[in-house]
Amino acid sequence: MDFTIHSEKPNELVDRIAKKAYVWFEDNWKHDTKEHFHKRAQLVYVEKGFQYLHVNGRIYLLPQNHAAWIPSNLSHRTTTVSDNINLRTIFYSIGSENIFYDKLRIFSVPPVLREIISYSSKWSKIEQYSIEEEAFLNAIFVGLPSFFKDAMTLNIVIPNDERLLQISNFIIDNIGNDLQVNTIAENYNISLRSLERIFKKETTITISKYIQLVRIIKGIEFLSTGKYTVSQVAYLVGYKSLQAFSASFFQILNKRPNEFLGV
Repeated sequence: MDFTIHSEKPNELVDRIAKKAYVWFEDNWKHDTKEHFHKRAQLVYVEKGFQYLHVNGRIYLLPQNHAAWIPSNLSHRTTTVSDNINLRTIFYSIGSENIFYDKLRIFSVPPVLREIISYSSKWSKIEQYSIEEEAFLNAIFVGLPSFFKDAMTLNIVIPNDERLLQISNFIIDNIGNDLQVNTIAENYNISLRSLERIFKKETTITISKYIQLVRIIKGIEFLSTGKYTVSQVAYLVGYKSLQAFSASFFQILNKRPNEFLGV
């Protein structure tokens, strides 16, 4: 018997489910924008689009093909900058298995884990217990530390200041263009010196470094689709040459784009 739930929000539902793990998948679905928490921990995978994750007064960028591990009882909310977004969420009831699960984790999701998460959609919003489901979801849970260890961890803190958040959104939306920090400052009626000082104070990195990190994250997304050459990706994310993209990629990840592709 299928006890599929359609009306409840995840934060209202997950803590009363008897199963150790519970899957909630839905196309074009946004996570709860209101501050909330639950006893269960959760794995949130962004299959499509961009999300902002708000935790403890900080905002983290959670782009496509990235995931967040949100520990039990950690208050959080999300907002989106994408018109269409697909989230894949698995909620876990856990004990004191490993200190890994006690911290917020944001990481790129390798292709094999993407396929595994996608397969688990067959149990989405089903309350009935299944031995196969329990074993499958537990394998994901147990393997997370290894996936995290081997993944690229590009954590970017987004500014809380409303003006800086607008600038952050502008950068994301225009990452393929020639972004000059002095021009951005002029467009938002703020001095270059003030912009650089406030941005670094809020995010711990310079705005130039932020632009570089967003370019690399978007580059990873494009490379992961298998639809573009490295040269095409370089221009799609705003680099004027393949060499410049490759050097920036290596500076951030200590590997070249071709190494990321395994070629």
